[in-house]
Amino acid sequence: MRIALPAHIDAHAFADCDPSIAVGELHGETMGTTWSLRFPLRDGADPAAIKTAVAARLEAIVTEMSHWEPESLLCRFNRAPAGSWIALPDDFARVIHAGLAIAEASAGAFDPAIGLLVDLWGFGPPGPQPRPGDGALGAARAASGWTRLAWEPGPRRLRQPGGLALDFSGIAKGYAVDALADLLAGMGIGHALVEVGGELVGRGVRPDGEPWWVDLETPPGLPDLPLRIALHGLAVATSGNYRRGDHTIDPRSGRPVANGLASVSVLAPSAMMADGWASALTVLGPVAGPELAAKRGLAARFVTIDGGLANEMLSPALSAMLAD
Repeated sequence: MRIALPAHIDAHAFADCDPSIAVGELHGETMGTTWSLRFPLRDGADPAAIKTAVAARLEAIVTEMSHWEPESLLCRFNRAPAGSWIALPDDFARVIHAGLAIAEASAGAFDPAIGLLVDLWGFGPPGPQPRPGDGALGAARAASGWTRLAWEPGPRRLRQPGGLALDFSGIAKGYAVDALADLLAGMGIGHALVEVGGELVGRGVRPDGEPWWVDLETPPGLPDLPLRIALHGLAVATSGNYRRGDHTIDPRSGRPVANGLASVSVLAPSAMMADGWASALTVLGPVAGPELAAKRGLAARFVTIDGGLANEMLSPALSAMLAD
């Protein structure tokens, strides 16, 4: 079994380790998927209160960012008149700020402003659609794109240029993971493994002093490519068309991606950045993706399928994390 370790280990995280403390687990549903928590059951921990707080935090995020809830802030922005400036709350502002940064750094391979294209191809709330013709595709592309947005970080306001539709499906789950980890920290739970829809972050360590070990997700039916990650101050997200077919849209062409990549996993300090970059690298494909990952120092694993055989590529940053 190959093992990947974080570059930095926080010695203070081991100060209150106690192997006699059990690890508690909580589970629930959100964003059309599931969430889970693992954390030490120390004296005073109230799982019922924690679950209630988690549900409320997730509901607040959904109320802002869901493209499936017609009255969410995101959907209201999408319906706003051309030229409208919309003041954004903290959560939404953090996600759009990160999304636009990844969009610029990836030359548009990630784009939070492709809601029209997502719906056109049948991956959004309207449900399955007939294959779009060139005219409809061209019109949706013309109305989409992050470069049409005007974002002012200081006052936290975003301008609707007219007819543009945001879609945070490539980054919102990662943000929710970080938000839950921060929520737990605010409740005095600094050691936890948090997961939403397969995206994870590990904070601190287990009660026995071990890190939160996670096996990197590998597409089913492919040869075994085991890689175990020590999630200690680290997050991981995986993007893969093997889950729902060719559902990832290339914002640059407006068409679903079919480039031979089975999955891309990214390790980063935050789940939001891991999620967004996994989406971007999937779109970039098996050549440009690894090149950009190497250039930007991203820890990433690429799994490709060639002639029915799986091949793995690790970025230099991820290779450097492998234990000898």
